[in-house]
Amino acid sequence: MLKIAAAAGATLPALLLLLVPSASSSSPTPDVAGAPTAQARRDISPDYLRWYMDAAHTCPGLSWAILAAIGKTESDHGRSTEPGVRSGENHAGAGGPMQFLAATFTSYATDGDNDGRTDRYNPADAIHTAAHYLCANHAGQGGTHLRAALYAYNHSSAYVTGVLALAATYAAPTATIRGQTAVRAALHWLGTPYSWGGGNTSGPTRGIAQGANTIGFDCSALTQYAWAQAGIHLDRIAADQYRDGPHIPRNQIAPGDLLFFAHDTTNPATIHHVALYLGNGRMIHAPQTGDVVRTTTFTGNPYREHQYIGATRPSPQTRT
Repeated sequence: MLKIAAAAGATLPALLLLLVPSASSSSPTPDVAGAPTAQARRDISPDYLRWYMDAAHTCPGLSWAILAAIGKTESDHGRSTEPGVRSGENHAGAGGPMQFLAATFTSYATDGDNDGRTDRYNPADAIHTAAHYLCANHAGQGGTHLRAALYAYNHSSAYVTGVLALAATYAAPTATIRGQTAVRAALHWLGTPYSWGGGNTSGPTRGIAQGANTIGFDCSALTQYAWAQAGIHLDRIAADQYRDGPHIPRNQIAPGDLLFFAHDTTNPATIHHVALYLGNGRMIHAPQTGDVVRTTTFTGNPYREHQYIGATRPSPQTRT
């Protein structure tokens, strides 16, 4: 498409490996900053994947998946046989795998493979030039800045929406800084007894009823405590935490997000359990009386899958 020319049950150590921040983990768009998904590995050749990743490193905060989504949209990662991809120009005068106008490419041309030349039909040069162009338009700042940069790349709101949606399928979600903090806080209490009514934002406490003789956490106290360490205050009851939101689609769940389970998955009033997602299909939770804070499988666990009702990602806007 046309670019408009611009003016210039794991062990604790193993679990913690999931939470090592990536270079872009503090980016305002963490959901598209992670490792390549199976879909990305199937769809993108190793050379193109390397060029996307290398180019993204030149623009702090820009996800490689954004560049990959542009490359897919513009030329199917260089596989398109449409005019202008490998030579010549399309009807709008754009050329190369990232579909640059000649003038735009000249303004932002970058030697991506260090061969001493810049060529808009050379994938390495084209991809690095796209990163340069996006970065000059503040894409690395994420959020509305990223959307504006994509709109400058192609003056179409549908194009922006499509690129962002595709990028989300290419990169596995990564934890936000707050999500990392919440997970680490919960992991600190592995092995702590479950206590009905026990626990608060300061740590384990003596519970009530069947928890009256036990110092520990119940499920929602553990999540409340964990997110309090990240500076977010949640309601005390699991069903209220679910209403706090904001809600996250299943395919975008990242470490630290809250997973909710209900007796009737059509009725949030029946929510009876909450856990923190760890990544790699696992979660940490305070399960039930007589048990302890532990990690367990979420993805593919028939019992949990049957009762799963949704997920939230607590934020500073979360209701208190």
